[in-house]
Amino acid sequence: MLFRFLSSARLVLVGGALSYRALFNWTTPPMFVGTLLVGPLLQVFFFVFLGRELQVADDRFHLVGNAVLAASASCVYGGTMAVANERRYGTLGAVLLSPRHRGPLWAGRALPYVLNGLLVSAFVLAAAAVVLGLPVPVEALPGLALVLLAGAAACAAFGLALGALGLRFRDVFLVSNVASSVLLLLTGAAVPRNTLPEWMRTTGELLPLTHAADAARRLTAGGGLDARLLGTELLVGAGYAILALALLAVFERGSRRRATLDVM
Repeated sequence: MLFRFLSSARLVLVGGALSYRALFNWTTPPMFVGTLLVGPLLQVFFFVFLGRELQVADDRFHLVGNAVLAASASCVYGGTMAVANERRYGTLGAVLLSPRHRGPLWAGRALPYVLNGLLVSAFVLAAAAVVLGLPVPVEALPGLALVLLAGAAACAAFGLALGALGLRFRDVFLVSNVASSVLLLLTGAAVPRNTLPEWMRTTGELLPLTHAADAARRLTAGGGLDARLLGTELLVGAGYAILALALLAVFERGSRRRATLDVM
C-alpha cells in the first residue's frame, strides 16, 4: 500500500513537472511576466477605476475579486493545454499507452497550474493592495492563502475538464476563451452578482472562483475565514475534477475506437 502511494505521488510530482516543462506555452520570462502578472494587474486597475467612475461597489470589491480571478489566466488555459497540447505536439498517444492509473496521471498535469494560479493571485493581490493603499490584516493572510489555493485548484480542475474536450474537438482554445469570459461575468469577481439576472447568479454558484472571491473579500475586510464558502469552493473543484476524469475516460475510449487521437 505504501509503495503504491509513493509510486502515485511520484507520478503526480515528477510526471507533472516534466509535462509542465514540455508543454508550457509562456516560454520566456518576459512573456510569463507580461501574460500572467502584468495583464491581470492592469485588469485590477481597470475595474477599480471603472467602479469608481460608475460608482459600482468599492475598491475592495474590485481589487480582491479580480485578484482571485487572476488565477483563471493560468488555470483555465493551463488545464486546457495539459491535454490539448499533448495532442497538438503528437505525444498524446504515448501518454495514453501508459498503463498507469489515469487519476494521478492527469492530476500531475494540473498541479503545476494550480501553483501558477496561486502565485499569480497572490502577486496581483499584494501589488494592487500596495499601489491602491488597501490594507490587508496580517491575521487574515493564512486564511487568504488557503482560499486562493482552493480557488486555483477548482479553476485548474475546470480547465482540465475543458481540456478533455481536446480529445474530441480541434480548436479547444475557443472553448477556453469563452470560459474565461464566462468566469469574468458570472463569478462576481468583477461584476456584482446582485446586478445579474437570477439565472446568471444561479450559474455562477456552479463555477469556480465564485465562493473563493466572496471568502477573500470577507477575509480582507477583517471578517475571518468563512468555512462554508471555503467548503463550497472545494466541493465545486471536486465536482469539476470528477467531471474532467469522466470526460477524459469517455473520450479516450472513443478516440481509441475511432483511431483519432492525433487528428489535428
